[in-house]
Amino acid sequence: MAKSRLEEKYMTEIKQRLLADLDFSNVMEVPKIEKVVVNVGVKDAVADSKSLQVVIRGLRNITGQQPVKTLARKSIAGFKLREDMPIGVMVTLRKKNAYEFLDRLITIALPKTRDFQGVSPRFDGRGNYNLGIKEWTIFPEIDYDISEKIFGLNVTIVTSAKKDEDAKALLKAFGMPFRKV
Repeated sequence: MAKSRLEEKYMTEIKQRLLADLDFSNVMEVPKIEKVVVNVGVKDAVADSKSLQVVIRGLRNITGQQPVKTLARKSIAGFKLREDMPIGVMVTLRKKNAYEFLDRLITIALPKTRDFQGVSPRFDGRGNYNLGIKEWTIFPEIDYDISEKIFGLNVTIVTSAKKDEDAKALLKAFGMPFRKV
């Protein structure tokens, strides 16, 4: 099985550079990408179940993997929401699929964002990174004709890093365009 371009770069260049830069004693301590979770909330799914099918099709095109419906945990009368109603879609990408998605996100999708200044340098305190994308149309896989609505999505990058600084160094080595603070 062939490795993705970003995974190959990680194995040959980035791993050795991070080992030296972060002063790790063992190569197994070097942080790596464990998984990437892509999540789309569909508030229109309460009234129109067809909108959920559009999102499933779109997310399948973006990630190359079949999405899973997420269900409401509890009923909220004000939103006409019942328990176990489908209200979103998510995909968990691992290994090769995660590296391929990250490669497309960093090199193709993010630079297509209007007035792009870079992504936020904030991490969650455990070495994981969350990125909110307002329009999924920045991905070339989304066909404008099929999608009459524009959906936003959340990308969570889970790393094996123990500290935020190590995770930031890993993502920066991959080419993640962090905003200057």
